[in-house]
Amino acid sequence: MKIPFNKVSEVGNEKKYINEAIDSGYLSGDGLFEDKCTNWFSRNLGASNVMMTPSCTHALEMMALLIGIKEGDEVIMPSYTFVSTANAFVLRGAKVVFVDIREDNLNIDETLIESAITSKTKAIVVVHYAGVACEMDVIMDIASRHSLYVLEDAAQALMAKYKGRNLGTIGHLGAFSFHETKNITSGGEGGLLLINDERFIDRAEIIREKGTNRKQFKDGQIDKYSWVDIGSSYLSTELQSAFLLGQLEQASRITDKRLELWTEYYRALACLEEKEFVRLPIISDVCEHNGHIFHLLLSNKKQRGDLISYLKNKDVMAVFHYIPLHSTSFGQKVARFQGNDKVTSSLSDRLLRLPLFHSLEHQDVKLISDHIKNFFNQNG
Repeated sequence: MKIPFNKVSEVGNEKKYINEAIDSGYLSGDGLFEDKCTNWFSRNLGASNVMMTPSCTHALEMMALLIGIKEGDEVIMPSYTFVSTANAFVLRGAKVVFVDIREDNLNIDETLIESAITSKTKAIVVVHYAGVACEMDVIMDIASRHSLYVLEDAAQALMAKYKGRNLGTIGHLGAFSFHETKNITSGGEGGLLLINDERFIDRAEIIREKGTNRKQFKDGQIDKYSWVDIGSSYLSTELQSAFLLGQLEQASRITDKRLELWTEYYRALACLEEKEFVRLPIISDVCEHNGHIFHLLLSNKKQRGDLISYLKNKDVMAVFHYIPLHSTSFGQKVARFQGNDKVTSSLSDRLLRLPLFHSLEHQDVKLISDHIKNFFNQNG
């Protein structure tokens, strides 16, 4: 039997809620199921202002609009991230400034941020890779001293924490993804914007409603709505929210299962780290991760390619991850890398992600781990 890298799993009432949404006759945004989802986020994340979006990309684009990004502004972020993290700001005319990542958790190196700040810097965008937190206290302090916004790309980080605080709730704004590759999905695409700074709430409602004050109209505050600002269609559908609610109701069970599988990988492959064949993930004591990714760091790019091929021949799909954005043709046009690339490209060349999804069985983890150990026994 082939083991895919990822597989969307039904865990509860997803189909039931989708059928209820269809039967209701209301499928556009701001419906009953979206309301139930936003209430769940408010209760479980401690976030009072949450807005569902069609994708995390859209939530990031809303962030750029909300903080007023304009031509010539600069935004600091890691290069080891998905293109949407940068695109949201490039679309508004910003110059992206990349800094290197840390070798332990693959997150932005907070000690390099301050040297990248200029008079044009508007924001620091942090990416919580694999649901493992960036060093948020230091980053928030830097931002406070330089009057900058902190925006959390928490696409991979639902149910993960930093010093007891939910990721996505610490910066001024936070964005989550419910893409089918994430721990919890809304059926394929989907996203969420957390507004942690009350200054942005009213304008966020306008931007999300295509630049109109329709929200005020729906709330009975005005007699008719009109075009009052820039915006776009940033509403999710009831079908997305219905599927998502079925997953959210089982969020703890999903997270616990993923953490179990993650831990099994770690224990099974620790012997390879002891022999210095691989490096396993490193999780700080102040972080509570969510089991989103289990990765290995190999010795070099060739060895990674050989292991991918070996596992593929065993019907196991393992994959690498991001190509650093600063190394791409477009990234070189719209961004610059501040300082030296000591870690980003090297780790990108050596990182391998193993299958990890809710319906993966414990015996699958053992089988995959045995295949990897056999590979090193043969090629070590």
